[in-house]
Amino acid sequence: MIAAAVTIALAFAGYMATYLNGLRLAQRQERLARVNRQLSEFYGPLFALTEANSRTFAAFLARHARPGGTSPFSDTTPPSEEELADWRLWVTTVFLPVLREMRGLVVGRADLLREPEMPSLLLELCAHTAGYEITVARWAQGDFSDHLSLVPFPSEELAAYARRGFGELKREQARLLGSQRP
Repeated sequence: MIAAAVTIALAFAGYMATYLNGLRLAQRQERLARVNRQLSEFYGPLFALTEANSRTFAAFLARHARPGGTSPFSDTTPPSEEELADWRLWVTTVFLPVLREMRGLVVGRADLLREPEMPSLLLELCAHTAGYEITVARWAQGDFSDHLSLVPFPSEELAAYARRGFGELKREQARLLGSQRP
């Protein structure tokens, strides 16, 4: 009788250990799947777009900077008509399409955010993009009185956010794959 009870207890303990191990593995797989989605569908593209945007804007400034390396819009002398025409071309063909992609990520993939609430800098990005939408629409009508968005672009904060989120998720991914110790 004691042998049967020990056998049943050991079988139950084995079943519980197998069940708990399976549960732990399933949770790990679910976490890895979410991290992979966050990287491939939000933080990876956002990081790539912010880096591309920063480098493209730096190239714009290198080509169109005033003496002293200042932007035509940060100088006390107003931009010339040629500088404004160049800016409109860069905004419509390079900067605004990238901003639209970033906004699309924020709006369409908000479920992949790591935070429980929408970070304010992502809302600023969306507002900045919307501000340029109206500016570009006015340009299409021949109104060139404004050349900037109504809302400033949070470039440094956004780049840091994307870089940090991408890096932390890559480390989490490596840990979940077992290629890095926690």
